[in-house]
Amino acid sequence: MTKYKYKIKNLDCANCANSLELALQKIEGLENITISFMTEKLNFECEENEKEKYLEKIKTIIQKEEPDVEIEEV
Repeated sequence: MTKYKYKIKNLDCANCANSLELALQKIEGLENITISFMTEKLNFECEENEKEKYLEKIKTIIQKEEPDVEIEEV
């Protein structure tokens, strides 16, 4: 497993961060998913060769739940 860190921007509140985190935790194959509203960080672990696949799933869920939120690699 490889750790990935992203900056998460335009998140409105800690509750929104928690809801997104719970939604992302349902993705099979992703591990240790955390979203911090205070530090604007999204962290997760997955197999290195599947990062892009999971990133697409993450972006899809984020757009559905919080359309204004953007993520960028740190």
